[in-house]
Amino acid sequence: MLDDATPLFTQIAQRLAEEIADGALAEGERVPSTNELAAYYRINPATAAKGLGVLTDDGLLEKRRGIGMFVAPGARGRLLDERRRRFTERYVQPLVAEAGRLGIDPDELVALIRQASHTPGGITL
Repeated sequence: MLDDATPLFTQIAQRLAEEIADGALAEGERVPSTNELAAYYRINPATAAKGLGVLTDDGLLEKRRGIGMFVAPGARGRLLDERRRRFTERYVQPLVAEAGRLGIDPDELVALIRQASHTPGGITL
């Protein structure tokens, strides 16, 4: 379930953020409470609260006094925008740079990507 390499509160925040981004937790939906998270993951409630706090600080969750924490309006869109930005930095920019070094022009690169997306196992050059 949880790993030892990353702080537990960070893992809790990441998992909830994944559920929001994937649509498993919809905007306006109640998220598990500190005690529910603590019981599920068998961790200290303070650790679970810290994970929820990270998402609250990031504007992804909002506290409704007396009833709990809820996914904030626009949270999924913000998470997807951030994922797209990271995807572009991690994959698209290096891909475009390598294609340029290989003499592959943008149109040819797009054609290769389209071909790869329709061919099981990738493309054959």
